[in-house]
Amino acid sequence: FMLNDTQMKPTVFLLTGIPGQEAANLWISILFFTMYVISMMGNSVILFIIKTDLSLHEPMYVFLSMLALTDLCLSIATMPTILGIFWFGSREISINACLVQLFFIHSLSFIESSVLLSMAFDRYVAICNPLRYASLLTTPRIVRMGLVFTIRGMALIFPLPFLLKRFQYCRDNVLSHSYCLHQEVMKLACSDITVNSIYGLFVIISTVGLDSLLILLSYMMILRTVLSIASREERFKALNTCVSHVCAVLLFYTPMIGLSVIHRSGGSSSLLLQVLMGYVYMLVPPLMNPIVYSMKTKQIRARITRVLSR
Repeated sequence: FMLNDTQMKPTVFLLTGIPGQEAANLWISILFFTMYVISMMGNSVILFIIKTDLSLHEPMYVFLSMLALTDLCLSIATMPTILGIFWFGSREISINACLVQLFFIHSLSFIESSVLLSMAFDRYVAICNPLRYASLLTTPRIVRMGLVFTIRGMALIFPLPFLLKRFQYCRDNVLSHSYCLHQEVMKLACSDITVNSIYGLFVIISTVGLDSLLILLSYMMILRTVLSIASREERFKALNTCVSHVCAVLLFYTPMIGLSVIHRSGGSSSLLLQVLMGYVYMLVPPLMNPIVYSMKTKQIRARITRVLSR
């Protein structure tokens, strides 16, 4: 009986690197480590510059600092297991550690989605209703928005580790990523996963689905307003303030939706494609967001140049 119980509930899951690329683990680890260092430094620099420069204490930059902080936390949540596999071949992760990691990964992803929505709202008000910008986006209101986003992201994910914990795991305990995701762990259960599947879909629709729809709606209204501006230079100037945010939205939602579709399509998709899409989803947005905003936002670029030239 004890043996059967042990088989039903494995104490560990096994994480996976990149299938078929084990010989290149050293070079892959160097690439991933470099990406993490650039991500951590880039987002830390954004946070430092916004905090220390009083001229950047405006709604747009407060939202950007929220994005940088979320990306920083997301990098910290995935770094130990990803680098552990490629540096030390450490594939084992306990069920409890796995559940904690997936809680933070999913919570932070949904918080980032909310921050991108708030940045779209910021651009909408700035372009479509500039006279009310200062009165609508006050500092206390922005802080409250940040708290609501954080609570929403964490509250929606909070039940998932407990729902997963109650399952019996009698199947192969190998996960196909270097970190834990709800969809992955759920599939290893030999219990009825209907509740998890329905709740997971509800969470995705009520966060990422709703946020992306509202972002799209914001940009449709922004475009309508911009096209009504007579001057070509003014139109270009207005749209130029949205370029960084559009890049951040595409960097975040494209791999996230792609990964979700691949997971739900089951075995019909290539495992290698699924794994690579997972790395793009986890590593690329935190890496690229500070680079895009540094290049496209004149005030931040000027501040970085001043700091580096000292």
